[in-house]
Parts: sequence; C-alpha cells; structure tokens
Amino acid sequence: MHWPVYRASRNSLGAGVPPSFPPSVVVQVKALACELPHRLGLPLSRLSLADIRQEVMAQGIVAQVSGSTLWRWLSADALRPWQHRSWIFPRDPDFALKAGRILDLYARLWEGKPLHSSEFVISADEKTSIQARRRKQPTLPPAADRPMRVEHEYFRQGAWSYLAAWDVHRAKLFGHCEKKNGIAPTDRLIAEVMRHEPYKSAKRVFWIMDNCSAHRGHKAVERIRSRWPNALLVHTPVHASWINQIEIYFSIVQRKVLTPNDFSSLSQLEQCLMDFQTRYEQTASPFQWTFTRNDLCALLGKLQPQAAAAAA
Repeated sequence: MHWPVYRASRNSLGAGVPPSFPPSVVVQVKALACELPHRLGLPLSRLSLADIRQEVMAQGIVAQVSGSTLWRWLSADALRPWQHRSWIFPRDPDFALKAGRILDLYARLWEGKPLHSSEFVISADEKTSIQARRRKQPTLPPAADRPMRVEHEYFRQGAWSYLAAWDVHRAKLFGHCEKKNGIAPTDRLIAEVMRHEPYKSAKRVFWIMDNCSAHRGHKAVERIRSRWPNALLVHTPVHASWINQIEIYFSIVQRKVLTPNDFSSLSQLEQCLMDFQTRYEQTASPFQWTFTRNDLCALLGKLQPQAAAAAA
C-alpha cells in the first residue's frame, strides 16, 4: 500500500514556527513504530528513532521529518520501541494455586485462616556462582570529576554459593557461603534458622523455596518435615522467582556488594557478604509487598488470551 507523501508546511507566521503535519501522518508513524522490525522487512531486532525516521521516509509517509518531531509524537503515547523487556508465560499448570498460597502467607494467611503469632514465614534460596575477581590493577577511588576506576581484566579466585533465608514479617536474615549448593547445604541453612528461637519452638515455620533440585518435590517436603516437624516447605510455581522475597535481598546484594566485583580472595568475598548481611539486618524492615491475590487473578486473566494465541 502506498501512502500519500506529506511535506511539512509552515503557516504565515514565518520560519520560526515548527512544521505541521496532518493527524493521519502522526497515526501512521505511531503504527509503524509499534510494528516488529521483521514484519517491516527490516533485519533489525528493534527500532531506534533513526530507524523509524528512515523507514517513514522510505515508505513515503513523509518526505522529510526531524528526529525531534518523531520523538515528540512517540513521547505523547510513551512509545519507546528501542526498549525491550523479557518475560515468560506461566507454565506451571498449578500456577494460580501455588502463587496464591505464597501471596496469602505474605498477608499472614494460610488456607483462609490468619496465622498464629507463633507461626513464621521464611523465604529462602541460593545465589550461586558468586565469583571473587581479583583485578589485575588496583581499583582507584573516586576523585573530583572522576568516578571510581576498576580494571577490566581480572584473575578468578574461585566462587561461592550464598545461601540465605529471610523472615518475611520480622526482617531477620540468616545465611552463609558454601562451595556448592545441594541437599546438604540446604539442610544446613534450614538448621541455622530452626535451631534458634522463636523458630525452634514455633507452631509452624513456612519455608518458601523454588524448585531447585536440592529442595524440589514431595521428597524434599518429607525430608524437611522429618528433621524439623514444625517446618512446612511451600514451593513457588515454576519460573516464578519474582514471587520469592529473598530474591529482592539478593538483588540488593548484587548492587551494593558485588558490583563492581573486586575481591582479593574467596575469604574476603565471604567476609564481605557476611558483614553486609549483618549491616543490612540492623536497619532492615519487612518489604512492602503489595501484589495480592486480586492482582494475580487480574494478571492471569490478562495473560490467558495471549498464551492461547501463542500456543495456536
């Protein structure tokens, strides 16, 4: 289809007035910006502002248009085709059930009933392959008009798995480093929590964990219950790490401790992780979790037709 070619027109006020285009042109440009590049026959993964400008002129939508004009049109509808965000459809057939139980626990509910004061909710996981990278040249501190400088090349000093547990409602942290993750390291983390009060004599302690092989399935539920009778393992849905609050803490560790990564040894890395854990807990408060069952139902309702279309 060939669109009529529009040239910018200026009104009688003179050269200082911005060019004007009919609304139909603006609509066509916005429609083009909302297309996937391959549908336009372009060998691109996403469209930049320059790509859009080139394409609208190549298609004959306009004879000439400035980048600032395109930016203004797209910004009016918050269109940013040069950005992208990864996501994944829920693949667990019991996603709503599993996610709903965890959202209830965050709201201090279990099977429709409020939790007792002697019941606790722990969110736990492992952050694996945390490398200690000793830089080949010393890191330079910031100075006037100069940021911190970190040498790009480094020596690998080994790696830790950092296992951590977060009391969702009391903002208490537990954790330690292990050479690798697995059943034994997971059990050591649970023991680190369960041997302390108030968890030791609690009515129930709910452990929210993902489906890693070290704590997957009914066998893991039974193993943990056999060693700690008041501990109840609650699995997140598959591919739903965002629903596990310990991941929020791990993201804080990544930003504040591990970026940039400059450690002379594994022992220094371990000490830094443990010191930060202590420091963070001193001023920590429970995360303000606002995503509820109602939000979950709305999200799944929105995704259902899209998932059906993708599967067709």
